[in-house]
Amino acid sequence: MFDHSALLARARQACTDRACWSPYPEMPKLYPQAEEAAAQGKAAFEALLGQPFALDLPGVTGQAGEEISPYTQAPLGITYPQADPDTLFAAARAAIPGWAGAGIDTRLNLLMEGLDRLYREHLFTLVHAVMHTAGQSYNMAYAGSGVNALDRGIEALVYAEQAMRAVAPQARWTRRFGPDEIALDKTYRLVPRGVAVCFTCASFPTWNAWPSMLASLATGNAVIVKPHPASVLPMAITVRVFRALLAEQGFDPNLVTLCLDTLEAPLGKVLIKHEDCAIVDFTGSARFGQWVEANAHPALAFTETSGCNTVVLAGAEDLDAAIRSLATTMCMFSAQMCTSPQNVYLPPWIDTPEGTVARDEVAARLASAIARLTEDPRRAAMILATVQGAGTLALIEAMRREGQARGRVLLDSRPYAHPDFPDARTATPLLVGLGKEARDLYAEERFGPIGFVIACDSAEDALEQATRDAREQGGITGFLYARDEAFIERAEAAYARAGAQLTINLTGAMPLNFAAAYSDYHVTGLNGAGNAALTTLAFVASRFAVTQSRRPVRDANA
Repeated sequence: MFDHSALLARARQACTDRACWSPYPEMPKLYPQAEEAAAQGKAAFEALLGQPFALDLPGVTGQAGEEISPYTQAPLGITYPQADPDTLFAAARAAIPGWAGAGIDTRLNLLMEGLDRLYREHLFTLVHAVMHTAGQSYNMAYAGSGVNALDRGIEALVYAEQAMRAVAPQARWTRRFGPDEIALDKTYRLVPRGVAVCFTCASFPTWNAWPSMLASLATGNAVIVKPHPASVLPMAITVRVFRALLAEQGFDPNLVTLCLDTLEAPLGKVLIKHEDCAIVDFTGSARFGQWVEANAHPALAFTETSGCNTVVLAGAEDLDAAIRSLATTMCMFSAQMCTSPQNVYLPPWIDTPEGTVARDEVAARLASAIARLTEDPRRAAMILATVQGAGTLALIEAMRREGQARGRVLLDSRPYAHPDFPDARTATPLLVGLGKEARDLYAEERFGPIGFVIACDSAEDALEQATRDAREQGGITGFLYARDEAFIERAEAAYARAGAQLTINLTGAMPLNFAAAYSDYHVTGLNGAGNAALTTLAFVASRFAVTQSRRPVRDANA
């Protein structure tokens, strides 16, 4: 049996001190033997195209596959086995007792080994799989959907271990009842909830899925992975790796299975309402997420959906630097991240050391900064990557028409010519200026490269409007630029009450919405953007229950 205890111990320390740490190289070129590994990964990905994906599952009823690359706009041609949900649940349920009885250390080390194999043997295959399903750039697929997602998986294991170790396995309890002293030996057992269903999203298939899977598996449960039909391959690879590892180590591979559906015949509600569904992890649209939260019972539901991420720009020590950082973050992966800023709230005047700057000038400078970032196709390809779904292009067109009718189009969206993939689905950001009365237009997530600049009466009004978005529509994060320390304190408190994380006066090379594993909490559970946080004890502790037995102490001499 492998031993990953030293790495797990280091991760425990990272979660305690919350300083910067990762066991993985942050850039593809720093990966060991990077050129060879990258070439092998690309070749392995290309070998999968146009073929049935080899994955042995119980209850297979047919084959399906409808993934289309946002880079080529051509089908990947990969088909995957479709399995009967009843059979998957029965097989998963039957696999749990042996796994639950294996013990904490065995489960943790095996799951750490699974992550290690994804990193050592499949990382660059996954990079291309994410690129050609989710549409991310090469570097983002490596960093965000690769090593950072692995970090989040390890982080979930740390908190799962904390929750389980908090329960003593045995205790001796004594107390007098009148003249008699009663001594009891008590045994405490960790009992897994049952079968978990893990939904993955189209644009970031691994980032939420890996920690969700590992939180359930570490605590003794089985997992059925339900990938988005547009992004199956990254999770199919994941499922195959863990199934092979479980079988190799003498465990039932049906602890991890895949349930594939199609856009025309979705199975999400069937899985959630199945009598054996005990846990649901959902990442995706707010609409279906709300249905999950309302209908998953008696299953536990952990959700991350969507929301309006806001910016209050009231002042800045270096206004150009603030605008550059904001523009870059609004462009990252064509704003298809759950932490992408959408609504920029501006008071009439923005405070700087050189004096106040008018709102219209700041809006124009933001539009110019975005335009400069996207004018060179090669630079645009690195920052914007592609648009994952064709529906986003229709949404951009609708928002353009609304902007022209009800406000001003500060920067129009256009396709850019990707230098390596001439048929790539692309769009530069659309930036629309509006009055705050147009809440019906901007006060919901408009997924994709769409931003709104909203005129407010004052800095206090901007803060109220921004935090209202988070309270009423859900918001994962907010961004604040201000010079007045008293205003900053009020903003911190207001965003905290609204349940959104806050980044203050950050400029420079770091993307504003970068979320660091072991340090940054992702989602709070306090507003409509989701009910669970990556990663806290609450994310894992209820995935198992504690039962006990007790009996009088037996006389050792009897």
